[in-house]
Amino acid sequence: MKKLFAFLIKYSVVILFLFLEVISFSMVVKNNGFQQSVFFSSGNTILASLYSVSNSVIEYFYLKSTNEGLASENTALKNQLVQLQNQLETLKPQSPDSANIKISPDKEISFVQAKVINNSTNKLLNYITLNKGKRDGIQPDMGVVNEDGVVGIVSNVSEKFSVVIPLINPKIQINSKFIRNNYSGPIHWEGYNYRYVNLNDIARHVVFSLGDTIVTSGYSKSFPEGILVGTVDDFKISESDAYYHIKVKLGVNFRTLTHVKVINYLNYQEQQNLENTMQE
Repeated sequence: MKKLFAFLIKYSVVILFLFLEVISFSMVVKNNGFQQSVFFSSGNTILASLYSVSNSVIEYFYLKSTNEGLASENTALKNQLVQLQNQLETLKPQSPDSANIKISPDKEISFVQAKVINNSTNKLLNYITLNKGKRDGIQPDMGVVNEDGVVGIVSNVSEKFSVVIPLINPKIQINSKFIRNNYSGPIHWEGYNYRYVNLNDIARHVVFSLGDTIVTSGYSKSFPEGILVGTVDDFKISESDAYYHIKVKLGVNFRTLTHVKVINYLNYQEQQNLENTMQE
């Protein structure tokens, strides 16, 4: 209590000054229409700013559930799009002797939405863990994508989780091609930068340029044809080289990866069994 009195005595002049300032200000505002309108206008502006900040904070905390909802909705729309595309295929004119209208088997796919719960980008052997597993229909060798392009391939699966080998892991190579001319080669990561991979086995006679788009070739049971991989960022070739050294900037930013879609190729097992017979 003594400290309180000491404080009030010490700053009594300042306190009195502020008190008189408040009274004077209120009298000016109360007795002058112009100052009153300015005060309320300024007050409304400040209040609106406070409400804006408050709403921004609230919206931030709802982002997680919103993003998950959007990811689920996006996956559902993607599945509907595939179904509609296949239905349109059946409406195309068929040959006169065609008895039945059939959908190309490589286009019979669906998508399973999943969330990234663990991810690495700074190691030589990077991995991604998803919150979906066997009970959700996830199996090894399924391709994984997001709205920006190819992410990787499912490696191991448990009942509730799955582990993905991403493009930024030298253990996998995904066959990809130029959109402009269909020349293809394997994509391979050398372990340096998580935004770039190399496109190999492109012969020196192939014509392409910086910025050309690279997509999946379709020569894989994990990915259908035409999914974005990235764009040509740099390339070089010496006089003695038979193949280009091509640097590709990935469409996917693995450091901001949150939601993905796992590709369920419905005819995977049939194709796999048939190809296995050729190795016996």
